[in-house]
Amino acid sequence: MSLRDDVGQLFTIGFEGTVLPPEAERLLTEGRVGGAILFVRNIEGIDQVCALNASIARAARDDEEHAPPLLSVDQEGGRVQRLRAFATDVPSMREVGNACSAQGGEPDLAYRVGALLAREVSCLGFGMDFTPVVDVDTNPANPIIGARSFARDPAVVSRLASAFVRGMQEAGVAACAKHFPGHGDTDMDSHLALPRLPHGMERLNRVELPPFEAAVRAGVSAIMTAHVVFDALDPTRPATLSTAVLGPLLRTRMGFTGVIISDDLDMKAVADNFPTETMVQLGLEAGVDHFLCCRDLGRAEAAIATANRLAERDTAVAARVRESAARMRALKKRFLGAYAPPDPREARQVLRAPAHLKLVDRVRALQGTA
Repeated sequence: MSLRDDVGQLFTIGFEGTVLPPEAERLLTEGRVGGAILFVRNIEGIDQVCALNASIARAARDDEEHAPPLLSVDQEGGRVQRLRAFATDVPSMREVGNACSAQGGEPDLAYRVGALLAREVSCLGFGMDFTPVVDVDTNPANPIIGARSFARDPAVVSRLASAFVRGMQEAGVAACAKHFPGHGDTDMDSHLALPRLPHGMERLNRVELPPFEAAVRAGVSAIMTAHVVFDALDPTRPATLSTAVLGPLLRTRMGFTGVIISDDLDMKAVADNFPTETMVQLGLEAGVDHFLCCRDLGRAEAAIATANRLAERDTAVAARVRESAARMRALKKRFLGAYAPPDPREARQVLRAPAHLKLVDRVRALQGTA
């Protein structure tokens, strides 16, 4: 693979509309972009999503030498469900946590919900679901986490998130634990501003970090960074761009060998504070393997161009790029295999299957007794 091919593996793009726009197709083809993400704005129905995902795969892979793109979606359950119009309406992870509590803390339901989500996104052509949220919901004023978290207790989040990860990945979809090293205690939405947490290491070791350590032990394939400043770790940069956070803490201490994925570079927490070129440079230095550019194709193009320039003029950056690209290709080999376009007829047999509806009914019934 050329260095340019490797750089492309470091990016996932998003776009507007329900068909692949020419500028996105060009980035996928010419930029060798490694992935694409869909949101509600891209989704109308089963046939349309299958056709769109197939068109993305065709654009990004024009010969047998190039891996298919990693198609991803945020299908968490609860209020974050991009496929709500036609997929099973999965309860929030807080409801799953409550249901598990009603059964004495056993994590079986979390495992089964992870597998359910995997089956439903996989039948539409997605290879990664950006879930579970393993943040601990310790701040009632948090505007962005809340019921997306399994619980307010780090031990409960650790146990249930681990089971969820195993369920999802054993059903054939890459899971992504987020938002490292913990977004649960913020009182700001990082889509809108840059949060800061003043907690010392004793608190982080006790509350925020254990669920991520548990997810690593469970074999989670990817971990998403938080656009949050942690004073005890790096008082000047958000975790996404911090060498003090991603290297020493996540790679060395926790022993994580999978893919480190940035949260969206379009979010105001970073986009309003760092130029695109700086985000990419600092992210690469920090150890980010894969960057999300979820809406702004102009920013995505600038980010890819920056990564190419940095890699071409600096052998250390080039080595980092090749290392990250290898991690991405290993993830794709594990979860994508021989790519085939999704079949809408098969998808209709999976989505809202009777067994899936029965499972979510049981979760809702149990959580009401917790």
